[in-house]
Amino acid sequence: MSEQQKETTIFQLADKFIALANELSTEEQDIAKVGTALRFAAARFNAFEAALKSADLKAEKANALEWFTKEYKDMLNDNLDDHIDNPPTAQQEPTKDEAVQVFNG
Repeated sequence: MSEQQKETTIFQLADKFIALANELSTEEQDIAKVGTALRFAAARFNAFEAALKSADLKAEKANALEWFTKEYKDMLNDNLDDHIDNPPTAQQEPTKDEAVQVFNG
């Protein structure tokens, strides 16, 4: 499988998660709640992934945190740049939610 095919598969999988998040956002009428749940799910699944891949997770925990954090930061940076260049068409007011600190710039 070529690198491009792997990337396409990753993006196709991500699109499925995004579609579910969009569906849940519509049902819940709370994008912040869904975003928090999605981040929690990603953290939980990534911890599971690290545990499966590690011979000694306790010893490798700091490296895992550094690696996953860098990966997330790079992905978030790319997607923030994409939204700067291509803003969403429907501007929504930030939702007030005590469980989530809303970024206000």
